[in-house]
Amino acid sequence: MQPYSAGELVPHSGDMSLLDKIVTVDKESLSARLHVREDGIFSRNQQVPAYVGIEYMAQAIAAFAGYHAKCAGQKIKLGFLLGTRKFNSNIEHYSCGELLTIHIKQLLQAENGMAAFECHIEGDGISQRASLNVYQPENSEEYLKRKF
Repeated sequence: MQPYSAGELVPHSGDMSLLDKIVTVDKESLSARLHVREDGIFSRNQQVPAYVGIEYMAQAIAAFAGYHAKCAGQKIKLGFLLGTRKFNSNIEHYSCGELLTIHIKQLLQAENGMAAFECHIEGDGISQRASLNVYQPENSEEYLKRKF
């Protein structure tokens, strides 16, 4: 693995940059870690809602795409979460300070920029799973300028 930090791979900044470390990455998968922050944007009363796990998964997917873009000598592009299926969680919230490991595996990558990932978050007594569908347009900056 190249020595890239999570911040170099995910096009988020400030409070929206949630991943602490990329643990492993290969052609089809990535694992990342984070500590649930008490000063984070989603933190309320020492807790973070369990559905924020979808954002953790999405940022792991962004890191995966960023890693492969950097390895190919390309610019990191923005991506869009299109949908989540089969979100299962054994918790209602995370406690601040918990260490989480996010695992993502690419199931499908279409030529038009659509992709599907199987995702899993684990921690002490925590298990969450979901399938995420994402879209990364060829020119994401131009895509954002479009009027819908």
